[in-house]
Amino acid sequence: MSTQAHLGEKVPGVMTLSGLLDHQTTVSLRQEGQRYIQQSSTDVIVIDCAGVERSNSAGLSLLLSFQRDVLQAGKKLEVWNLPADMKQIASVSGLLDILPLSH
Repeated sequence: MSTQAHLGEKVPGVMTLSGLLDHQTTVSLRQEGQRYIQQSSTDVIVIDCAGVERSNSAGLSLLLSFQRDVLQAGKKLEVWNLPADMKQIASVSGLLDILPLSH
């Protein structure tokens, strides 16, 4: 398993999130994602989590931060392919109704 996390761009408006999301790796991802959201010319920002290998609550915190950034930019957010471990944490935390999950 990777000890790093990565944020990339699949196509304009679609960010890919991959690797291990924890309190150490999400700090730099937060800054990268914030810049991407601000610079994106698309009205909808998608975060595809298919490549996330493992996450704790820091990964969900990262998604909530991105959601706030997207709303402040006047855009819409979609989260794709949220892994089972993140869904479980979101369910227990009452976040499934807050996060805009698709796919």
